[in-house]
Amino acid sequence: MNLEIKDISPTRKSLVVTLDPAEVDSEHQVVVAEFSRMARLPGFRPGKAPAAMVAKRFAKEIAEEFKQKVLAKAYREGNAQAKLDVVHITNAEEGVIAPGAAATITITVDIRPEFKLPELAGLITEVLPAEATEAEVDAMINALRAEKADFKVVTRASAKGDYVKLAFEGRVGDRPILEIAPDNRIYGQVPQTWEEVEGANEGVIPGLGKQIGGLAAGDKREVTITFPVEFPAVPALAGLVATYAVEVQEVRERALPPLDEAFLQAHQADSLDTLKTNVRNQLKLRRAQENHRAQRSQVLRQLAERAGEFPVPDSLVEEETQGVLRNFIEQNMRRGVPADQFEKDKKEIYEGARKTAASQVRNRFLLTSVATQEKLTVTEDDMNTFLYQEAVAAGVRPEKLAKDLSKDRGRGQAAQLSILFDKALDLLVSKATVQEVAPKPPA
Repeated sequence: MNLEIKDISPTRKSLVVTLDPAEVDSEHQVVVAEFSRMARLPGFRPGKAPAAMVAKRFAKEIAEEFKQKVLAKAYREGNAQAKLDVVHITNAEEGVIAPGAAATITITVDIRPEFKLPELAGLITEVLPAEATEAEVDAMINALRAEKADFKVVTRASAKGDYVKLAFEGRVGDRPILEIAPDNRIYGQVPQTWEEVEGANEGVIPGLGKQIGGLAAGDKREVTITFPVEFPAVPALAGLVATYAVEVQEVRERALPPLDEAFLQAHQADSLDTLKTNVRNQLKLRRAQENHRAQRSQVLRQLAERAGEFPVPDSLVEEETQGVLRNFIEQNMRRGVPADQFEKDKKEIYEGARKTAASQVRNRFLLTSVATQEKLTVTEDDMNTFLYQEAVAAGVRPEKLAKDLSKDRGRGQAAQLSILFDKALDLLVSKATVQEVAPKPPA
């Protein structure tokens, strides 16, 4: 066997493996022998038919199996000699494979990138105080009341928290938005819609809710809207400054239900103090979960910054890119972005998805290196916990999920990697310095 290694990129190599005629013949003889042992031909007991007759009868099947065995041998022995840490075989060109002749096979592989794992100590995480403030408790109780709120028509001017029914028409300069984005009428002109005044959740027009306070039914106003530089909902409007002519049709005031006995009982409390205690405990649990997620994100970001840029295998990046694209398209379609918009902006969308994918692949290599350095492993208890949590989320029995994973080697390996990455992140969090920061005041 002769091997030549060609560098295509830092993470992609080409192995040119040449097997001599004797090695090729050996594989052919093995395949014919295997078929002879299993073949059932009329007039012969199993395994007793002449090899020549078997070779003729199963010529097509033998040729295919022979080719696969030669390819496998070339990769196995070529990589054993090259000693590459292969993560993906991207291509194999077999040339001519025939008994009695040398065979040259070119195998293109992506390999694990070389990088130096940075120091794990000294990472810093910021967390919010575990205990909720009185203002946060009150805000949470008001949010519970808001879920049961009534909306009453008022004749006064609108104020923060009110809902306004309005019509609007937008333009950029002298050009109607309906001409700029004809497939997105909701951004150009609507005869009737609702908008919360200075609400936490904006409507489709960014910033509109912040400019309609102080208006009563019948009032008209022109407002200026600057669309974000990145606006995937309607890329044609990204970065543009638009003027909207707004006409208010009705103002409704949010009337919160009283903190009476019926409200308290509906929230499993016999007094306001009990309700506050329950809410405080809920906020504490939520805060702990939010802090943990934030810490994991922070340490991973800092680790990646310390490691700096390093090349990652194209095949893994492309595979990850497709997943990022699927998620992006699904999320935006749920927001009402038309399918043809993705086709118009496919180049920009793809480039953004690939950049995100490369970062995610790089992070996985970093976490794998952390797990290796720190000798982290996946135990049976780890897998059982994972199966239980995933089964609950999917609404299936853990036994069924375990059976499915045992049948699908790829899913099983992905599950183990997911557990390993979680353990690596938790280890980084445990080593980090924790700084407490003040929460933002509730809106």
